[in-house]
Amino acid sequence: MKQNSYRRLEGIFQDEEYAPKGAKRWSWGRPVRYIMREQRILFILVGMVLATTFFVLQPSLLLSQDNDTMGYTENLSTIGHRRPFTRNFRDRMNHMEVLNPGAKLPLGLRRSPHRILVTGGAGFVGSHLVDKLIERGDSVIVLDNFFTGRKSNVKHHLGNPQFELIRHDVVEPILLEVDQIYHLACPASPVHYKHTPVKTIKTNVMGTLNMLGLAKRVGARFLLTSTSEVYGDPFEHPQRETYWGHVNPIGVRSCYDEGKRTAETLTMDYHRGANVEVRIARIFNTYGPRMCIDDGRVVSNFVAQALRRQPLTVYGDGKQTRSFQYVSDLVEGLVQLMESEHIGPFNLGNPSEFTMLELANVVKEVIDPQAKIEFKENTADDPHKRKPDITKAKNLLHWEPKITLEKGLPLMVEDFRQRIFEDPMGL
Repeated sequence: MKQNSYRRLEGIFQDEEYAPKGAKRWSWGRPVRYIMREQRILFILVGMVLATTFFVLQPSLLLSQDNDTMGYTENLSTIGHRRPFTRNFRDRMNHMEVLNPGAKLPLGLRRSPHRILVTGGAGFVGSHLVDKLIERGDSVIVLDNFFTGRKSNVKHHLGNPQFELIRHDVVEPILLEVDQIYHLACPASPVHYKHTPVKTIKTNVMGTLNMLGLAKRVGARFLLTSTSEVYGDPFEHPQRETYWGHVNPIGVRSCYDEGKRTAETLTMDYHRGANVEVRIARIFNTYGPRMCIDDGRVVSNFVAQALRRQPLTVYGDGKQTRSFQYVSDLVEGLVQLMESEHIGPFNLGNPSEFTMLELANVVKEVIDPQAKIEFKENTADDPHKRKPDITKAKNLLHWEPKITLEKGLPLMVEDFRQRIFEDPMGL
């Protein structure tokens, strides 16, 4: 029975011919009625007026055809690690206050917090930089192998969700997603880099290569903290950024001096060859809280010796000169350089020049007027004069140091006194 029923149905369907539905005729009525319903046309007109008014009143939001923008648009098809339009737009908004201190972000637009990597962030300068970045609302990742850095320098951030601490040596590659990289990792005092010269130059060369490679891969802006030691024992005084230096390439300090010079070379090669956004800062003598005690640098040496009632050790005749900046001035300069549109290099230092004898007398006045001065033979390749010309930083970054040695030194002395006598484990 079922089979007969199926056959009768098949016969019916085979006898009927398939006739598709006719095509509907186009009519303007339906879309017009849709738009006119519920005052949709009014909302469209209001939106157009608001958008037009916003861009007329904010001409700075229009992308200018400068070199930076042309670099992004012309090479997007060939370079896979360019910053996207949104990040470029966001950076322009964030830089408005740097380029024009009186400018404000347009209504509804706020500075987007960055995700920032600080190598050597548990060190003296690095920890103060981390404080600054966290304070302004950024998320910070610190890489440090703790060769000269100390966890105590950043322990006050350990419970902060915006802060992350990773024990890592920059000689080994690492992959992180970040917007900016402050590359500070390297032993900076003679005691440390003379003790491990091969490790020092590997950090300067391989570590910088790894961080530049990371910047290229994720499209981050990269800032290299170089040093005034690239000028060596200079023939030019004060030293300008155009001076190429006078450095002994085979001396006991060359692992640091030539290492930093090579790091600058690598940074500029990545900029020219791989279009990485880079910044270069040449840091002059810096002092302040959290410096390593007994690290061989002159300010920390004098302060520690005076507090311990030991003679102040002056090498040579004491007539060699240095310029000393307080750490907060340096941090401000680094941040302004990173947020600017200028590559550098820039000298970041205090042009106030002191002989070693003058510095020893200032330390005596602050700590112990009865302290004695002891002269010893000078070390090899010790520069006779060191003073930055900061004209370039003044004109382009609108930066100059504000804290004098007389004002900053007592702040450092208080920190050293606490660490030496009250918290010896914090040395």
